[in-house]
Amino acid sequence: MGEHLSDESKDHYIVPFELRGITPKCTEHATEVCTQLCTTCYIPVCPLCVDSSQHEEDELEDILEWFEYKRECMQEDLQNLEKSIYPRYQEAATNILVQRADVNKRSQKLTTALDKQGEALHTEIDTIIQGMKSDIDDMDAKHKAAINQQEVAINHTITEITQAILDLKRLLDTSDVCLVSEYTSRTEEFRNLPAQFQVTLPTFTPQEINREQIHQQIGSLSKLAITFLLDEPRILTDIQTECRELFSVSCLSDSELWTCGNDKILRLYNLQGELLRSVQTKSGNKPEDIAVTRSGGLVYADPGDRSINLVSGTQIQTLITLRGWRPSSLCSTASGDLLVTMTRYVWKQTKVVRYFGSTEKQSIQWDDQDKPLYTSGGYKYLSENRNLDICVADCWAGAVVVVSAAGKLRFRYTGPPSTPEESFSPYGITTDSQANILTSDNNDRIHIIDQDGLFLRYIHNCGLQNPWGLCVDYRDNLFVAEIGTGRVKKLQYYK
Repeated sequence: MGEHLSDESKDHYIVPFELRGITPKCTEHATEVCTQLCTTCYIPVCPLCVDSSQHEEDELEDILEWFEYKRECMQEDLQNLEKSIYPRYQEAATNILVQRADVNKRSQKLTTALDKQGEALHTEIDTIIQGMKSDIDDMDAKHKAAINQQEVAINHTITEITQAILDLKRLLDTSDVCLVSEYTSRTEEFRNLPAQFQVTLPTFTPQEINREQIHQQIGSLSKLAITFLLDEPRILTDIQTECRELFSVSCLSDSELWTCGNDKILRLYNLQGELLRSVQTKSGNKPEDIAVTRSGGLVYADPGDRSINLVSGTQIQTLITLRGWRPSSLCSTASGDLLVTMTRYVWKQTKVVRYFGSTEKQSIQWDDQDKPLYTSGGYKYLSENRNLDICVADCWAGAVVVVSAAGKLRFRYTGPPSTPEESFSPYGITTDSQANILTSDNNDRIHIIDQDGLFLRYIHNCGLQNPWGLCVDYRDNLFVAEIGTGRVKKLQYYK
C-alpha cells in the first residue's frame, strides 16, 4: 500500500481485497471509492458522502454485503427461471402447438359431421322429390289410359254411324218394301256421345322455405366458449371435517356437501363448516365412495357387504347387492343412471357397470382386442363427462382411462409429455361444464385435461395437501377432499 500511495504520478485507490473489482469511484469525491450503498437513493456512496448531510437520514448498507445479497437473489432467480418457470413455458408452448392442431382436428370433425348430415338431408329430399315425380308419372299414365279408352269408344261409334249413313242412303235409293220395312232407327242411340269423364288435374303447392325449421332438421351447433384458467387458483372456503381421512366429497347444492372417509359416518356440511347431518352406514362398515343423485338422494358403496345403498330422508335402502364383486366408486349420470366400478379379486377383474335403479344396463370391461380396460386392484374413481364419456382414474395403471358412452376406448391419459415414468397415480376425478377432466394425483396437485386428453395445466400452487376426492358444483367451483388432513377446500380455478 505504501508503495502505491507514495507514487503521486497516478491516482491510486486502495480498497480491501474482497472489494476488488466491485467498488466504484465516487461521483461526488474523485479521490474516494464507494464502500456503502444508500438504499434510499440506491447509489453507491463514499465515506465523505456518508459524513455529509446529504445522506444523514438515509439507510446505508455495506456495499460488499449488499453485493453478495444481490448475487444470491440473482442466483435464486436464475435457478427458478431455469428449473421451474422456463420448463413450464416450454411445456405451455408445446401445448399451444397441440391445441392449434387440435382446433383443426375438431373443426374437421365438425365439418365432416355437418357434411354427413347435409348428405342425409339431401338424400331424403331427393327421395321425396323422386317419389313425387313417380306419382306424377303414375297419374299421367292413368289419365292417358282414360283418354285412350274414350278415343276407342268414339272411333268405334263413328264407324257404326258411318255404316248407318251408308245403309240409309242405300235404302233411300231402293223400292224394296221388305228392306225398308226392316229398317230400325239408331239415331237416338247415337245421339248421346260415349260417357265423358272429368279430370281433376294434380297441382303442386310449394311450401315457403322456413329456415328455422331447416335448422331444426339439420341440428344445432353450440357456440364457441373461451374460458381462462387462473394461474393461481383461489381457495374460497376451507372446512375442517370430523373425519381425519377423507375419501370423497359430493355437492348436494352450491352451499351443501356430503363427505365420507375412513369411518362409518356420512356427513353433510354447509360452506361455513357446520355439520348439518350425520348418517351411519346400514352395515356399520366404512363406505368407499358417495354420489348425490339427480333427485337429491345420496348413494354410497359398501364393499364390506358388497352393496349399493340409497340414503333418502332418515331411511337407508339397499338398491343393489352384488355377488362375487365388490363395489368401489359411484357416479350419478345426466340421464339418471348409476355408474359403479367393481372388482372381483379372485379373478383379478375390474369393470364399470351401468344401472337404472337396480337393473343392469351395461357392462364395460374389455377393449376391442379383448384386453382389460382397467387394472385389477387399487382405487378406481369415476365420473361421467358432459359429452357422456366415462372417465376412470386407475391409480394402479397410472392412467385416466376414458371410454365413450358405448364403452369404446377413446384414450388413456398418463400425464403431460414431461411426466417421468411411474410418477403419475391418479385418485379422485371429476368433470366440469367445459367437459374438462380434473384428476388428483400423488404429487399434491390436480391435472386439468380437455375432453380429448390434452393436458391444460396443473392446480398445484395453492397449498393443497394430499388431494383425493373431487367434485365440481354448478358454477364450476372445485371441491377437494384432502385425505391426510380431513379438510375440504373450495377452489375457484376459472376467471
